[in-house]
Order: sequence, then C-alpha cells, then structure tokens
Amino acid sequence: MSQICVIVKWSGTEYKIEDTSSTDTVLDLKHAIRKQTGVLPERQKLLGLKYKGKVPDDDVELSLLKMKPNTKIMMMGTREEALADVIEPPKDLPDVVNDFDIEEDEILVENREEYLTKVDRRIKDYEVKILNEPREGKNLLVLDIDYTIFDHRSVAETGRELMRPYLHEFLTAAYEDYDIVIWSATGMKWIEAKMKELGVSSNTNYKLSFMLDSSAMITVHTPKYGVIEVKPLGVIWGKFPQYSPKNTIMFDDIRRNFIMNPQSGLKIRPFKQAHSNRDTDRELVKLSKYLSDIATLDDFTILNHRKWERYKPHKQKRTSDKPSSSSTDTPTSEPT
Repeated sequence: MSQICVIVKWSGTEYKIEDTSSTDTVLDLKHAIRKQTGVLPERQKLLGLKYKGKVPDDDVELSLLKMKPNTKIMMMGTREEALADVIEPPKDLPDVVNDFDIEEDEILVENREEYLTKVDRRIKDYEVKILNEPREGKNLLVLDIDYTIFDHRSVAETGRELMRPYLHEFLTAAYEDYDIVIWSATGMKWIEAKMKELGVSSNTNYKLSFMLDSSAMITVHTPKYGVIEVKPLGVIWGKFPQYSPKNTIMFDDIRRNFIMNPQSGLKIRPFKQAHSNRDTDRELVKLSKYLSDIATLDDFTILNHRKWERYKPHKQKRTSDKPSSSSTDTPTSEPT
C-alpha cells in the first residue's frame, strides 16, 4: 500500500491532498478533498480522473487510475452555505433509503485489514474537540442525530418542535451512568447548530463529552450494496482506551452504520413526521430504562441489542462489588 498525492484545483486555489493511499476509493479521495475545501462529496465533480475511458465510479480504487505523483485534477462543486435556519432541510438533498437489510454474511467486514487500516488512520488524523472530560468508570453512549433524536426533514418554526419527545429527560438519566457522545454523518457546523437549537449543548443537567462528524467515518464495500459510509466505534476506542466494546452502546436509526461494530449497535426506531408522532412517541422513555438496566454489567458484548425490549435484568452488582466469585447469577439477555 502506497501513499497517493493529488493536487486539486478549485475556485482558483490548489489543494494538496496527501492523506490517501492506493487502496482507497474515489469516494475516500472526495472525503479527503472535503476536509480541505468544505465541498461535500456528493457535490463534487472531479475532472481529470479516468478509468477504462470514462469517469470512475466512487467505489473504484485509486490504484486502478494509475495516477502519477502530484497528479493535478480540477473540481467543480459548491461549498455549503452558512446555516440560515437549522430546522429547514436542504432543498437539494435527495431522499435516501434509511437502511439496508444487512444479512449476517454481509456484516463480516469488521476485521478486514483494509478497513482496520482506515480506522487507524482516523485515530491518528481525526481531531476530537473535548467538550467535557470523560469520567472515570462511566460507560459510553454514542448517539446519532437525524431521525434518532431529531426529525430533520419536517419543517417547523423552531427546532425544538422537531425534537424527539423526552430527549432531555433521556439524556439526564443516561448521564448518570454514561458519558455521552454525538456522532452524525453531517458536517460539524450542522451538528453544533442542531445541538444549540435543541438546547442540548447548554443543558445543565447533563454534559456532552465530544462530538464526531462525517470526517470520522470510513467507507467499506459490501457485495450486495457496494460502497457505503459507516461509523466505526474503533475510532473512539483507539483515542480513548477507557472505552471498549464491553462498555459502549450506540443508537442510530440506520443499521448499516454499525457494520464495523454490529455487537455494539442498537437500531432505534426512526422519529419522523414529528407533528403527528410527538404525542405518542415513547422510544426514549423505554430506551432510558434499558440503559439503566444494563449499566451495571461488566460486559455489554453478552447482550443482543436487537432484543432489547425483552431484556430482563437480574439484580446484580458489578463483579468487583460481589462478595465472592462463586455467584452463578448471569443476565437473562439472549446472546447473539
């Protein structure tokens, strides 16, 4: 695997893109370009890349393009304008399929060397801004935003009208046992604006440890669905050794985001059509109880989060608090 350096000319300025390798794809290159230009990958048109006589698809590896060192290409694309109103969805974003029916044989990518290399690169290069220092002995809760805690497609006068019911009560309760992290597949300025609009970043009953954006994600290839972007928890675990699969749980409305760590992900029911559903949606109330029930476990990997609604905990303490090692109590969760 060798490093590839590309010079991208855009809007009268040349940008040197160095954090790509021969095993990366065109989509990986677009994400690297986004870091320097702010132009989202879906809004980029790269001129000068050819594969078999035509413009390469996003899943084509850079090694196949046979680029020379410091190859110069041009980009056409428009950077996101500053947020005028966080609650109004962008007009030019297409509707997307929220999830894939990922079968067991399609999620066996978590130990692939090329993807672990990408995770290592994110651990090295992605800068995490600590908002509040992680607390000793706490578990980790990683939360998505769109359709998980916020209906980002509906329109309202204020963002709080689109907030999932019981959000602040949920976060307040979770904060007792969990450090809370936000991870959204959007840019950081969108994340910060939504957290401010929802009153999350200023709430005094709980605190966010840090937030991650789309730049911390990686691309993987599945035989059925091609190249997709995912949220590898290994990026967090590599940067913060106190967290691991044993004490981490992630809520997202899109199951494929868990593909690098399926054991740690819980697919939350998407919150849509807020005006119609906010009086009946109690997902966060039920999930709050689940988080509390599992908080004292020594190892979350024994859990099957797909069956979280059927979980019945034993009244037990952490192993370190037990009077002897001869106890045979075990949680009544169903293993995966």
